[in-house]
Formats: sequence, structure tokens, C-alpha cells
Amino acid sequence: MRLLRSLQSLAMTATTMKYPASIQNLIDHFSKLPTVGPKTAERYVFYLLKAHPEWLQAFAQAMAELKEKTTVCQTCFTIAETNPCSICSDSKRNRSIICLVADTRDLLAIEATKQYHGLYHVIGGVINTIENIKPESLNIKPLLNRLKQPQIKEVILAFNPDFEGETTSLYIVKLLKPYKIKITRLAKGLPMGADLEYADEITLGNALKYRNEM
Repeated sequence: MRLLRSLQSLAMTATTMKYPASIQNLIDHFSKLPTVGPKTAERYVFYLLKAHPEWLQAFAQAMAELKEKTTVCQTCFTIAETNPCSICSDSKRNRSIICLVADTRDLLAIEATKQYHGLYHVIGGVINTIENIKPESLNIKPLLNRLKQPQIKEVILAFNPDFEGETTSLYIVKLLKPYKIKITRLAKGLPMGADLEYADEITLGNALKYRNEM
């Protein structure tokens, strides 16, 4: 009985082994990334601990430059290193067409097809009532201002073929009707629920090439 009490007392006073603060701090930061749980965050941190110092320094520099060297194009609202971005400032682009996308990743996916040579407008997401993303929080008002330019003849809706993408498309179509501009959407080559950024270039290129008028 006395031995049991001694063991219990020792257990209560024993120091629990924890990660050093510098390691735990980085684990906590990685854990805040999408789809990254504590265990995955631990693996990331211990990988970095074993990494070559020069590579680790380059990695840290790249992280620091992520915010220092990027900006948002005030014309199309994509993420770039210049304002306006290289697409908006390219005189060779077809300025009669604007392709609407949810974010920069979708823009890059369409660019990779090499089937589109017009301009873009990144609205910054899609309408999602569950996540409280409302139309007024998106870059829709700047789009309407751009459409006042007489050279704009067509707007392409290039959103993911899911519920949120459809909701956003219908909302924008309603807003654009008074502008008397041709409104098209990607052809039905993309499966329902697919993400544009993961679509292969041929499928996405064909969906763009054979787009349908709304």
C-alpha cells in the first residue's frame, strides 16, 4: 500500500516530456494549414530539422518573400508580382473577352490550356451561405465597372461545376443581363463537383473551346 502511494506521488510530480518551444511553435503553425493535422505537422517539422541548412535558409527566404513580393492586380484581382499583372498589361491579349474565375489557381489552369487569349477577372471565391461568403464580399462590383468599357463583348463564366459555382453563375448572369453582353459558360465536359485546377488541360481546353451561351 505504501509502495502504491509512493508510485502515485511520483507520477503526479514527474515532469511530462514536451517538445522544445521552438519545435512546438512551428508544429502549431503548420497545423493551421488546410488538411494538415497535428501528426502531419510533426512530420513536416522533423523533416525540416533534418534538412540541409542551405535548403532550409532558402525555404525560409521563400516564405518571407511570399508576402513581400506579391500583390493583387487592381484590374483583374489576380495574385501577381506587378500591378497591373502581366496579363492585363499585355497588349496582345484579346480585350473584348473577360473570363470570370473564382481564384488565381483557376486562372492558371485555364492559361495552361493555351486555348484562351483574353482577359480575366478573379472574383475571389464563390457564393457560399454555409461559409458566410456573400456576393458583396466578392470582386463583383469592380467587374461591373469594367463592363462599362465598350470593347467588352463577351463574359465567360468559368466556375467549378458544383452547387456553389452554379449559384454564383446564376447570380452574375442576373446582374449582367442589362449590359447586353454575350454570356457564356464552360461546356459540360467537366464532371459535376470537379475543380478546375485539377482538370487536365485537354478536358478544360475543350470545355473552354466549346463553351455554351447562357
